[in-house]
Amino acid sequence: MSSLPPQPLSPLDGRYFATVAELGDYLSEAGLNRARVEVEVEWLLALTDRSLFGTSPVSDVDRARLRALYEEFGADEIAWLKEKEAVTRHDVKAVEYLVRDRLDTLGLTALAELTHFACTSEDINSTAYALTVQRAVERVWLPKLRSVTAALTELAQQHRDAAMLSRTHGQPATPTTMGKEIGVFAWRLERVIRQLDAGEYLAKFSGATGTWSAHVAAEPDVDWPELTREFIESLGLGFNPVTTQIESHDWQVELYDRARHAGGILHNLATDIWTYISLGYFTQIPVAGATGSSTMPHKINPIRFENAEANLEIAGGLFGTLASTLVTSRMQRDLTDSTTQRNIGVAFGHSLLALDNLQRGLTEISLAEDVLLADLDVNWEVLAEAIQTVVRAEIAAGRSQITDPYALLKDLTRGRRVGGPELAEFVRGLDIGDAAKQRLLALTPAAYAGLASQVVDAL
Repeated sequence: MSSLPPQPLSPLDGRYFATVAELGDYLSEAGLNRARVEVEVEWLLALTDRSLFGTSPVSDVDRARLRALYEEFGADEIAWLKEKEAVTRHDVKAVEYLVRDRLDTLGLTALAELTHFACTSEDINSTAYALTVQRAVERVWLPKLRSVTAALTELAQQHRDAAMLSRTHGQPATPTTMGKEIGVFAWRLERVIRQLDAGEYLAKFSGATGTWSAHVAAEPDVDWPELTREFIESLGLGFNPVTTQIESHDWQVELYDRARHAGGILHNLATDIWTYISLGYFTQIPVAGATGSSTMPHKINPIRFENAEANLEIAGGLFGTLASTLVTSRMQRDLTDSTTQRNIGVAFGHSLLALDNLQRGLTEISLAEDVLLADLDVNWEVLAEAIQTVVRAEIAAGRSQITDPYALLKDLTRGRRVGGPELAEFVRGLDIGDAAKQRLLALTPAAYAGLASQVVDAL
């Protein structure tokens, strides 16, 4: 058997590439290297802006030329770094050499020794990862999560009055509305989104063991903690002043736990919508040219929700691994985080793929209100709750002599179907006030959804 030409091992880089490609601009190896170049250049500019070590601020022209090193980072730089890293066997050192090489090209060789000045690799990496993850989350992943949440809110409003039978423990229960049930997911997601919005993206820039030792040795009269804080905050990041060699990654742990939490809510949504489809509550809108089964022509499979479910499980597993691994670093440094963080994009990729499927899937279903009403109409026994509660109120008000109304309704309804006429006959024979009796006689399963429609107003 002949060998295939080189193939992507991950489906994110093959079958699903178009859906997740935007993440690659930030969470790929090239995206990380571009951010590393950005940090190196901006640090060099921060030092020269303060005229340290006999330098002067670079001209606006040279500043623009330096920033072009990362703003125009592309195929040539990717190839250069690949070749250099094959020699250095150190990715950040290769980036330092790239910047030095470009300084020579720009005629700025005099600044070369300020490249990577007093930095350990983690100073560059923690800052670059914070930048790339922040940008990927805020520009790609979080907008997609917001879009799905907005679609759920819209569906909740649209179906706020669509009465449906609840199924607690899978059994017929007090009716609700489809809008309220969808609104539950929107409300849960909005809460997690607020937590994500409040999250921090932290970096450290304090040298080999977090002590600014080399900085002070080179220039003891500079307030290095304040200078590096200003530098990190100028990049739009938070500063972590108390670290070992590495930034402790706690902000990442928090982020991935929240992303996993959002994924769990979405997984719950996917399985619930799948179940509603199986019950006939939602019909699936046929997509022209699509095939549901290779042998059963009638099939329309809920593939969007099944795909989302599976990818959310993969993403959740990866987010969990990221969080549990990154929270620990042996003593002042180990490199378990290095290979772990290279999978950040994989976790967000599977999550983004799931979000895309959910967003598409929600546009490919239609509520079958006739099925919802028919289901309600054969489950009149769910009104037992209303009847026994009204009887209790009548007893409390002194308008009834019934004892143990719960047991009375339990004997009538538990484990059996009770039709509307039978229930009406039962109500007519109750020892309760006439007004209460008339309210119960007018009640139907479809009308017994309480304030479900109003609950949607909380979204």
